[in-house]
Amino acid sequence: MRLPSISTLLRNLSQISVSLVVDASSKLRHFQKQRLPKLPHLLKLARLDRPIGISLLLWPTFWGLWIASEGYPSAHLFFVFFLGVVFTRSAGCVINDIADRNFDGQVKRTVNRPLITGELMLSDAFIFLFVLLFPALILVLTTNLLTLSLAVIAALIAAVYPLMKRYTYLPQAVLGLAFSMGIPMSFSAVTGEIPQIAWLLVVANVIWTVAYDTEYAMVDRDDDLKLGLKSSAILFGDLDKLIIGVLQIFFLGIMVMVAQRLSLGFSFYAGLTIAAGFLIYQQYLIKDRARDPCFAAFLNNHWVGLSVFGGVFLHYGLFAT
Repeated sequence: MRLPSISTLLRNLSQISVSLVVDASSKLRHFQKQRLPKLPHLLKLARLDRPIGISLLLWPTFWGLWIASEGYPSAHLFFVFFLGVVFTRSAGCVINDIADRNFDGQVKRTVNRPLITGELMLSDAFIFLFVLLFPALILVLTTNLLTLSLAVIAALIAAVYPLMKRYTYLPQAVLGLAFSMGIPMSFSAVTGEIPQIAWLLVVANVIWTVAYDTEYAMVDRDDDLKLGLKSSAILFGDLDKLIIGVLQIFFLGIMVMVAQRLSLGFSFYAGLTIAAGFLIYQQYLIKDRARDPCFAAFLNNHWVGLSVFGGVFLHYGLFAT
């Protein structure tokens, strides 16, 4: 009796594997539709399909965590802050959509959000908000009292931020505070205190946030004007590009001050130089104030934050003495 060749066996095994994967995928989709029909819409509500917000919150938090621990954060705190960022940023998106549900249907960029299309009910959003906040609370309870106190303040800032565009032309500054709270929290979790360098990082991050969120606000400026909402893009008017550039320069300058105070080396300055290159590229993108390029400039800030973190990581990981 002739045995099949090895190539034939491998081909048959491959076909069987593909068949099993396709069948499993089909069953998973069927289960999701039958048992979890709202899951895709909940993920969309939390912007988990577009994680730029997580990145912009994560990188500054990691700047603080790596500096506070001198490049060697514990596995415990790494996962606390990584998962905490994911949960809290997702919760912030849910809060934002709940607060803006009467406006989002009239804004081009937000017209397809789940609470507007009817894919989710308001009650769904509130239940999902609790589901996101509960594990975030459990995570922060594993740190210390100071970090927990800062987390409460951060939660309050995040809760009021969506309302700020109704009352101030600088809601971006409030967002900057919300997106900077991970910095003092990381220092307090590692050292039990908040040194001056942490607050200098906070100032730098608030300035950077105002700059990139103004780019974001330029996308919605026409719609916001029609709805009577406020933003830094409206406040800055024709000076928007210039002011964004000035803010970006201030951000870089303060980060140089941080580097000098911490005696950070060449690797950090290399990362900061790369970040500066991305900021220059953003100026090119927003030169005509067109919606899509302005949004692309906003998204580009992921690479700015990553470049700075890369410099911090390399300094402590490779070149620290």
